[in-house]
Amino acid sequence: MKVWMSAFFCLAVLGGCTSLGGQGSDPARDTAAYLAPDLRLDLPDPASMGHNVEAVQMVTAHRDGRTIVFEAHLSITAERVLLVGVDATGQRLMTVTWRGSRINVETAPVLPKEVRPGAMLADIVTIYWPEQVVRQALRSSGADLSVTAEGRTVTLRGRPILRADYHGGSAHPWQAGLSYRNLAWGYDIDVVPLQVSE
Repeated sequence: MKVWMSAFFCLAVLGGCTSLGGQGSDPARDTAAYLAPDLRLDLPDPASMGHNVEAVQMVTAHRDGRTIVFEAHLSITAERVLLVGVDATGQRLMTVTWRGSRINVETAPVLPKEVRPGAMLADIVTIYWPEQVVRQALRSSGADLSVTAEGRTVTLRGRPILRADYHGGSAHPWQAGLSYRNLAWGYDIDVVPLQVSE
């Protein structure tokens, strides 16, 4: 059961996976940050967050009536972004490291070899990074960003792509948590902060 759930996490939550380094793969697309199949986010430098963040979050993902829960450990500094996902037993399922424009991923044997870490980073940047940084990252795609104290919405040619709702209408999602839907990839995420330092 754990193997199936891990596979679901990779294929559904990270969105449309491709082979990393496999025959016929496109390394540039494998590590590109796609909010949707037709919407690429130009990843900024990690330093553009503007401050360091250390966070442990309980993440619940929903897709097609299925649910998976995992713990995400996220570390953001000026030099790099490090994301580690662990299951309920504490087993490390994946490690994603983003330095500059380079993304590296390591996965546990229970996970499929196919993964597109850029899709996950695109969600994280869009939801948490400063508004002006996200607007710049979206500029070349032609997508629009709408920001309120309650959350953020990304649309492309009038079509909603991602909507994030900050819990309690808070403008501080790191502390309050959030829920978001990526309509393009077809999944819903609930994020509950367990420990945050920023």
